[in-house]
Amino acid sequence: MMRFAWMAAALLVFTAAPASADETSAPDYSQDAAWLCKPERIDACASDQSLTVVDAKGTMRAEALVPDADRPFDCFYVYPTVSNDPGGNSDMSANAEELRVAHAQAARFRKHCRVFAPLYRQITLTALRSLMAGGTDPVPDRALAFGDVQAAWKSYLANDNDGRGVVLIGHSQGSGMLSQLLETMTSAEERAKVVSALLIGTNVERSASDPAAGDFAWMPACTSADQHGCVVTYVTFRDDVPPPPGSRFGRSQNAGMHTLCVNPAALLGKGAQADAIFSTGGVGTSSKPMTEWVVGEPLPTTNFVSVPGMIEARCEDRGGANYLAVTVRGDATDRRADNITGDVYAGVRRLDDWGLHLLDMPVVMGDLVELTRRQHASWAAAR
Repeated sequence: MMRFAWMAAALLVFTAAPASADETSAPDYSQDAAWLCKPERIDACASDQSLTVVDAKGTMRAEALVPDADRPFDCFYVYPTVSNDPGGNSDMSANAEELRVAHAQAARFRKHCRVFAPLYRQITLTALRSLMAGGTDPVPDRALAFGDVQAAWKSYLANDNDGRGVVLIGHSQGSGMLSQLLETMTSAEERAKVVSALLIGTNVERSASDPAAGDFAWMPACTSADQHGCVVTYVTFRDDVPPPPGSRFGRSQNAGMHTLCVNPAALLGKGAQADAIFSTGGVGTSSKPMTEWVVGEPLPTTNFVSVPGMIEARCEDRGGANYLAVTVRGDATDRRADNITGDVYAGVRRLDDWGLHLLDMPVVMGDLVELTRRQHASWAAAR
């Protein structure tokens, strides 16, 4: 059985099962219990984000995350496919898997912004495992999941926004939900609140010939860190293992369209030099664990590891695929490991069409966090 940790929004197009009235009623997001993360609360996004910086000489030093005294904008985060609940859609309980992914993906953004992360009745791993194995039960309901995210967003705007700018952040299924949310934004006032959208690990398609064609075409792709009202999106593959033919990532499914790739490191003027931050706890059950960061030395004891100068990331357009190509730099004088783990496996078989989906955010996590600060500064200056 395939054991995928985070599944892609590209797979989440299903025939919805008939839902009862109770199921179709959105949760009450005015209640704290409906949120995985909210500001000024001890929850998954208040977790310890201390990291160990490991340099090329093998020297290690610990650094704590110190949030800004003034966090003038918000981040609205929607998590990827993690639920192990038995049905096609999850319940509204924050189990270990939801807590883990918020700790790994969302909590670091609190350095510059207040983080809001709704629980939602997402399509489960249970349903996706069944689908991948050729089964039809349980049947997931994408509309139910999106209805929750939309209701959470409306509740946030009504009760918590107070005129602040907000960065939308998602990964995989979460990015798919936010893409759909952006499609529904027709009000200029609502659009103006969006500082940027970080839609990671999903295909955002645009037309090269028609600027008005494609996914939420009203929002341009970001071309600078000092820009707001734009989208950052990419899918990640190893530089030497590009998306194969038929890959679900990085290849458009529609004639005349292409997928966007926006490199956060390049936006910050760093070229290919990525600020990668990896979890020492691994990236999920579908990937092999990292055994050492410095050859012959035990793993650091902090929750995260930073490896300056070790990871390079470039947007590449090869053979009809558009993606973020990752290279691990190593030489004879670098004491660090020569490779990273994060490929998706089914048993002993590496699934090349998934690329480094599990590392979409970690390979540029430091860049993503810094980018939100710069983009908000642009948003605020425009006002």
